[in-house]
Amino acid sequence: MTISMRRPALSLAALGLAAMAFAAPAFAGGSIKDAPADEGRKFTWSFNVAGTSDYVFRGISQNMEDPALQVGVDVGYGILYAGFFGSNVDFVAGSGGFASGDATWEATYYGGIKPTWGALTFDLGVIYYTYPSAPDQAAELDYLEIKGGVSGSIQKLSLGGFVYYSPEYTAETGQTWTLEGIAGYELPAFGPFTPTISGTVGTTLFDDNSNLDYVYWNAGIAFAIEKLTLDFRYWDTNSDGADFCANAGLCDERFVFTAKVTLP
Repeated sequence: MTISMRRPALSLAALGLAAMAFAAPAFAGGSIKDAPADEGRKFTWSFNVAGTSDYVFRGISQNMEDPALQVGVDVGYGILYAGFFGSNVDFVAGSGGFASGDATWEATYYGGIKPTWGALTFDLGVIYYTYPSAPDQAAELDYLEIKGGVSGSIQKLSLGGFVYYSPEYTAETGQTWTLEGIAGYELPAFGPFTPTISGTVGTTLFDDNSNLDYVYWNAGIAFAIEKLTLDFRYWDTNSDGADFCANAGLCDERFVFTAKVTLP
């Protein structure tokens, strides 16, 4: 995986923690994987397929700034949920070579519980990111994260805060903590469109090497038309290529367009 990060200002980290007093389920651009809402003791499922102009994860392009095709499956029963996310990826320019550490696709599995307390929804889960096509001789790209978060809404305003902990982050970069604050607001519908504006600010902190720390953010608008969602999003980071990103061109500012269909 590409590498990039810098120790963020304390105020940004505090913002991510403060946002945990509220929180939103799963806005475009956040790190959290989609989880079905609790609908009581009832089995739910959904399938989605998306095309995006660039697969950006926590501010860093995962596909050398090229388009990506993505699929996902989510199931839920009461407060329990589980899911799968898959996407093509490309971390090394050119062919890379057998020992380059490159991968061609990502398969991510996740599960957890989403209990509610009053107007708040809590999210406690585990995410396992895998890159089956990566060569064994290179640094291990697969990694596990433990996730905790809380979300809530005030009329049409949704706020969210999430914390992710990995005992061994991708590319064997050691223990990390990722903090994210997310906000979204549903605008008045017009015609068949239901627009929502949203944004994310986050930071990843490396326990073993603070020089890798960095901050990322995004802002955008999504238009929902029945089962289709069109998302237009601006991404950026504070990386100059001397941190986890390693390649400033993969974590600089960019606009990303994503079209996603969700069934049923």
